[in-house]
Amino acid sequence: MTPLLLVTHGTRSGDAASDLARAVAARSGLDVRLAHADVRAPTIASVAAGLPHAVVVPAFLAAGYHVRRDLPAQLAAAGASSFPVTPAIGPDPALAEAALDRLREAGRRHGDAVVLAAAGSADAVALGQVRQAARMLQAATGRRVRVGFAASPAPRVDALVAGLRAAGEKRIAVASWLLAPGVFADRVAACGADVVGAPLGTHPAVVDTVLARYEAALARSAA
Repeated sequence: MTPLLLVTHGTRSGDAASDLARAVAARSGLDVRLAHADVRAPTIASVAAGLPHAVVVPAFLAAGYHVRRDLPAQLAAAGASSFPVTPAIGPDPALAEAALDRLREAGRRHGDAVVLAAAGSADAVALGQVRQAARMLQAATGRRVRVGFAASPAPRVDALVAGLRAAGEKRIAVASWLLAPGVFADRVAACGADVVGAPLGTHPAVVDTVLARYEAALARSAA
């Protein structure tokens, strides 16, 4: 079978990306290789250079700079521009349901005000996709879902929570639109909400979405 090259952002906190790669391999039996777009090794170029062929799945929740520019550039540097690259795994309704699962696990109650917390981006496409994810979560919760960010742009998730509190919301639940622990997840956890969902991590929906992207790419290649 064609190897699956799983690309994550990379973080200095923990080894969540390796956990996800192992979960995908265990579910599918595929040869899953892991590479990072930033922060830590192995790089995309170094892993791709050692493979004759692979399907590349960007494990990102929105298609910002790393997905649309950095990933193709690193593949090109490795002579791997012919590798099929799938869309980013998010936004996707299954992942919105996963974020809601994490929120339920954290203690979300019916009637809580709901915020979706993402890392943030300077990329307009990525920001639009985060808002698309919020609409998916809104459909799942039946309540308006606002979007806050751990970094830029505004509104910062802590400021958004404070504003909702000042407006009279009794309980506020923040769903994490993050894959892994790290600096951004720590900021979201400290935002002052009553309930904060954990990052999506190796939730079964994440694993299923990675494999669905891989299988769709293989089907397109065979067509």
